[in-house]
Amino acid sequence: MLVAYKYRLYPTKQQKQAIHFTLERCRLLYNRLLEERILAYKNEGNSLNYYDQANSFNERKQHIPALKQVHSQVLQDVAKRLDKAYQAFFRRVKSGEVAGIPRFKPEQRYDSFTYPQGGHTIIGSKVRLSKIGDVKIKLHRQPQGKIKTCTITVNNGKYYACFSCEVERQHLSSSSKQVGVDLGLMHLAVTSDGETIESPRHLRKSEKRLKRLQREVSRKKKGSTRRKKAVRILARLHEKVANQRKDHAHNVSRELVNQYGLIAFEKLNVQNMIKNHHLAKSIADAGWNQLVQFTTYKAESAGRVVVQVDPRNTSQLCSNCGEIVKKALSVRVHSCDHCGYTADRDVNAAINILQRALAS
Repeated sequence: MLVAYKYRLYPTKQQKQAIHFTLERCRLLYNRLLEERILAYKNEGNSLNYYDQANSFNERKQHIPALKQVHSQVLQDVAKRLDKAYQAFFRRVKSGEVAGIPRFKPEQRYDSFTYPQGGHTIIGSKVRLSKIGDVKIKLHRQPQGKIKTCTITVNNGKYYACFSCEVERQHLSSSSKQVGVDLGLMHLAVTSDGETIESPRHLRKSEKRLKRLQREVSRKKKGSTRRKKAVRILARLHEKVANQRKDHAHNVSRELVNQYGLIAFEKLNVQNMIKNHHLAKSIADAGWNQLVQFTTYKAESAGRVVVQVDPRNTSQLCSNCGEIVKKALSVRVHSCDHCGYTADRDVNAAINILQRALAS
């Protein structure tokens, strides 16, 4: 299985220039390849593929000498990235989804490039990148397994290296414990065992400062240096909030995977739920999908099972007798007149989620 390891880079001034030079060459090449695909289809009815475009790189270098200063496999990955975008586009068209054709990339929307095979080597506290040099890296842990790819990313003035490694699965000792997890807004999650996992509400805690920084951006003249600086400060705070939410999701998902052999979640359609403008910010701040995603991939590597079930009526159904007990969202206690069962509303829902997972 593939595991990603992400590390912070500390390039010198010259190395930063080389990284941004590579990014710009890759972005311009991506846009040129996209334009060629569009023109080939409009003018000739032909659909170019990865091999058609990748085989033209030697000729391109004769006309654009700057491409020679970028590692050849990095250029090949640009063509592969565009090809994947088109494959995803055709898949969406075939399945009847909103397609969204691949778009040209402005500078702010192209922030990474990839060494798909060679061109990168970790040497002590540095990573050697072809055409860039030996860049200082913060190896807070050693990557495991065989390194397959290395992706360099620039985000809010910070530089990162992400290594995709092929490792063997490391199964945890078997566990017969099973749990249902009800995701909510008052609490991040409540389990069928009665455990409550609080939501840190990182966005809400930083909201006052975010609003102030947003006003600072709005007051600055568009295109000015001061506006760019204000935008960078605002983006860094948004990044901090996202990292805090991600860290909490990692911790919660690790605890669930270590403890339970079967973990059941509701299969929530978050995209539709955030259309409710009264709850959209709280739902986004909770990060339900992120928690489920992290738990799923950790469970897969540990030999655990994650199941997602239909969420319909999980809060209204009595987990003891199966009768529907209608109650408003403000009612936080489930009390069944039919069998006399009483429990916390969220615990009752979590038990129903687990029962549906076992039944499936």
